[in-house]
Amino acid sequence: MQPLIDNARTFGQRPEEFAKLAQGQSPQVLFITCSDSRVVPALITGARPGQLFELRTAGNIVPPHTSLHPTSEAATIEYAVEVLGVRDIVVCGHSHCGAVGALVRGDDLTAVPAVRDWLAHATPRPAGAAEDPEVSEGVQAHVLTQLLRLRSYPCVERKLTEGRLGLHAWYYEVHTGAVRTHRPQTDTFESL
Repeated sequence: MQPLIDNARTFGQRPEEFAKLAQGQSPQVLFITCSDSRVVPALITGARPGQLFELRTAGNIVPPHTSLHPTSEAATIEYAVEVLGVRDIVVCGHSHCGAVGALVRGDDLTAVPAVRDWLAHATPRPAGAAEDPEVSEGVQAHVLTQLLRLRSYPCVERKLTEGRLGLHAWYYEVHTGAVRTHRPQTDTFESL
């Protein structure tokens, strides 16, 4: 913890770099990814403060849209699309994902009921080889499912229909740093 505290103490000693951020934000991208500490969107993309609007959830799950029980995830998506006017949404899964791995393997999650109930939003259960520590096949299928689920959000579907929003599926390899994007023409994940 101490290195984090030390950095936080010196972080604000460059106020000239941050003064313009007080005027507001205008990110062009909503970046939806996992809560995993090995996945750092600004590091992966090279984004500076104010360039990415982030939504991080266990397993980069986008819950089904419902107006009966709004979620913080739905509010974040709606705010990014309607208020901030993001032009693109990236759903980025990653190798060695504990959440997707638990789903692929069918792990018993009774000891962590909140995790179990959250992961129930990942339906359908991603396919993949249970013995694959990268769970690449499962994660890639899962990312595409979340991208489809985004389309159930009225604000997303409307902007897509108007041609004012792009959706992107990414897969990040934590062990190499490589990023792959889904190519709909070939239905494969290829290097950016």
